[in-house]
Amino acid sequence: MFTGFAWNPLSAVSLHDFAAPSIIRWIGTYGASGLLLLQVGFLIWLWTYYHRSSRPNLAGRPVARFVTWSLTGAMLYVPIALLDAASRSSDYLSREATPITVVQPNVGQEDKWVGAKADANFAKLARLTAPKDETPRLILWPEAAVPDYLEWGYPAVYYDRSPAVARARLTALMNPGDLMLLGALKLELDRSGDVVGARNAVMTVHADGTLGPRYDKAHLVPYGEYLPMRPVLSALGLSRLAPGDIDFWPGPGARTLDLGAFGRAGLQICYEIIFSGQVVDRDHRPNFIFNPSNDAWFGAWGPPQHLAQARLRAIEEGLPVVRATPTGISAVIDADGRIRESLPMHAAGRIDTVLPLAHSPTLFASYGNILPVGFALLLLAAAIAFRRRGR
Repeated sequence: MFTGFAWNPLSAVSLHDFAAPSIIRWIGTYGASGLLLLQVGFLIWLWTYYHRSSRPNLAGRPVARFVTWSLTGAMLYVPIALLDAASRSSDYLSREATPITVVQPNVGQEDKWVGAKADANFAKLARLTAPKDETPRLILWPEAAVPDYLEWGYPAVYYDRSPAVARARLTALMNPGDLMLLGALKLELDRSGDVVGARNAVMTVHADGTLGPRYDKAHLVPYGEYLPMRPVLSALGLSRLAPGDIDFWPGPGARTLDLGAFGRAGLQICYEIIFSGQVVDRDHRPNFIFNPSNDAWFGAWGPPQHLAQARLRAIEEGLPVVRATPTGISAVIDADGRIRESLPMHAAGRIDTVLPLAHSPTLFASYGNILPVGFALLLLAAAIAFRRRGR
């Protein structure tokens, strides 16, 4: 309902398991979650069987089954882990190093949309973005980083400053060869020129002030970015949790942006990164995924959980993921799901590094969620077979 909310899959708890990344690359996050349930379920069964037995016998049937299942698990995990490790060792796709600058301004949600604080908020972004040398770099700013509209054609009342001035403020922070990806808003007009909708977008800004390709968020937050069933709920006096009467419109879905010398970027805005199997345009595979977000909404627990799910996407797709957020946790994640660099919550800072390399497509990247569905059907068939055998 409302495009789903696949938050905190069970396999997120196994990210530190040595074999988990191998399993996730093969059968995805949902398949790994099913395998985790299978393991835990057996331990529960073993505990229950032992305590219900009138004469517990540690050398009897429960232990025999435990040993059998342990060996079965080892037979499943170890070969996959070894084969996966061997394939990982030499499948990095070589390309020129891409310098990136990730900016985290530490602008809280309570300050983000206050007009009187807009200049101070931009000053934080500007101070952290200023170039340290003349090396061309890819600059990555958070979701909805600026309140300015960067495109012409809207009613004059919507502009606090002209798009030319808004872009000039950005290009003043850039080297001649730089490219910037930043979260911004786009308006939708009807034929009469009235604003009827908006887009939560990522804009591409070149150092000369021209705009490149744009990505529009597809998985919108119900009640936050739009009001579901608006005619019914608005008649009852309900409104969006976030301020504003204009609903956001969804984009077409995962898309790859060609950034020229900086490679190909897959875009996923905020919680779009949690949707396993839906984060990459498989016909136009990117070199990395950029995930600008605004985790200031989610308190203290949300950002670490969000980061863990971004790591799952990196492992599944064999692609590095870069996260830029206003208040943290911003991070650079390699194609194996490891955090290369990060900025803590509620701290202003920047990350200057080189974009990690991508792997060749993983099994999951090639086939998607058909793999965990197949695994689920296999478990179902096994359950039916064991039940009949027991009878």
